[in-house]
Amino acid sequence: MNEELLIAFDSTQQALRAEMLLEYAEIEIDICPTPKEITAGCAMSIQFFRSALIEVEKIVDEQKIEIRGIYGKNEQTGGYRLITE
Repeated sequence: MNEELLIAFDSTQQALRAEMLLEYAEIEIDICPTPKEITAGCAMSIQFFRSALIEVEKIVDEQKIEIRGIYGKNEQTGGYRLITE
Protein backbone atom coordinates (compact mmCIF):
# COMPACT_ATOMS: atom_id res chain seq x y z
CA MET A 1 0.00 0.00 0.00
CA ASN A 2 1.31 3.42 -0.97
CA GLU A 3 0.87 5.91 1.87
CA GLU A 4 -0.53 9.33 1.03
CA LEU A 5 1.47 12.32 2.22
CA LEU A 6 0.43 15.95 2.50
CA ILE A 7 2.28 19.22 1.85
CA ALA A 8 1.04 22.18 3.91
CA PHE A 9 1.82 25.77 2.97
CA ASP A 10 1.88 29.19 4.61
CA SER A 11 0.52 30.96 1.52
CA THR A 12 -1.92 30.21 -1.28
CA GLN A 13 0.59 31.60 -3.78
CA GLN A 14 3.14 28.92 -2.83
CA ALA A 15 0.47 26.19 -2.93
CA LEU A 16 -0.62 27.18 -6.44
CA ARG A 17 3.00 27.40 -7.60
CA ALA A 18 3.73 23.94 -6.19
CA GLU A 19 0.59 22.55 -7.84
CA MET A 20 1.71 23.86 -11.23
CA LEU A 21 5.28 22.55 -10.90
CA LEU A 22 4.27 19.11 -9.60
CA GLU A 23 1.67 18.67 -12.34
CA TYR A 24 4.26 19.75 -14.93
CA ALA A 25 6.55 17.02 -13.54
CA GLU A 26 3.64 14.58 -14.02
CA ILE A 27 3.42 13.72 -10.33
CA GLU A 28 -0.05 12.52 -9.34
CA ILE A 29 -1.42 15.04 -6.82
CA ASP A 30 -4.73 16.11 -5.31
CA ILE A 31 -5.59 19.49 -3.87
CA CYS A 32 -7.35 19.21 -0.52
CA PRO A 33 -8.22 21.36 2.49
CA THR A 34 -5.48 21.59 5.12
CA PRO A 35 -6.51 19.41 8.10
CA LYS A 36 -7.30 21.34 11.28
CA GLU A 37 -4.55 19.50 13.19
CA ILE A 38 -1.92 21.10 10.94
CA THR A 39 -1.35 24.76 11.75
CA ALA A 40 -0.66 26.51 8.47
CA GLY A 41 -1.36 29.91 6.97
CA CYS A 42 -3.03 28.41 3.91
CA ALA A 43 -6.24 26.40 3.78
CA MET A 44 -5.00 24.49 0.71
CA SER A 45 -2.73 21.44 0.83
CA ILE A 46 -1.43 18.98 -1.75
CA GLN A 47 -1.69 15.20 -1.34
CA PHE A 48 0.67 12.82 -3.11
CA PHE A 49 1.92 9.25 -2.75
CA ARG A 50 5.01 8.41 -0.69
CA SER A 51 6.56 6.83 -3.80
CA ALA A 52 6.96 10.37 -5.20
CA LEU A 53 8.50 11.85 -2.02
CA ILE A 54 12.08 12.14 -3.31
CA GLU A 55 10.96 13.82 -6.53
CA VAL A 56 8.59 16.15 -4.65
CA GLU A 57 11.34 17.16 -2.19
CA LYS A 58 13.71 17.80 -5.10
CA ILE A 59 11.22 20.10 -6.85
CA VAL A 60 10.37 21.94 -3.61
CA ASP A 61 14.08 22.47 -2.91
CA GLU A 62 15.21 23.39 -6.43
CA GLN A 63 12.28 25.74 -7.06
CA LYS A 64 12.52 27.24 -3.55
CA ILE A 65 8.87 26.59 -2.77
CA GLU A 66 8.10 27.71 0.78
CA ILE A 67 6.25 24.97 2.66
CA ARG A 68 5.11 24.50 6.24
CA GLY A 69 6.03 20.82 6.04
CA ILE A 70 5.33 17.40 4.60
CA TYR A 71 3.06 15.26 6.77
CA GLY A 72 2.00 11.64 6.93
CA LYS A 73 -1.03 10.13 8.62
CA ASN A 74 -0.36 8.77 12.11
CA GLU A 75 -2.22 5.45 12.23
CA GLN A 76 -2.15 5.32 16.06
CA THR A 77 -3.70 8.73 16.72
CA GLY A 78 -5.51 9.38 13.45
CA GLY A 79 -3.72 12.74 13.26
CA TYR A 80 -0.72 13.78 11.22
CA ARG A 81 3.00 13.53 11.88
CA LEU A 82 5.65 15.82 10.43
CA ILE A 83 7.94 13.99 8.01
CA THR A 84 10.05 16.92 6.78
CA GLU A 85 10.06 20.72 6.95
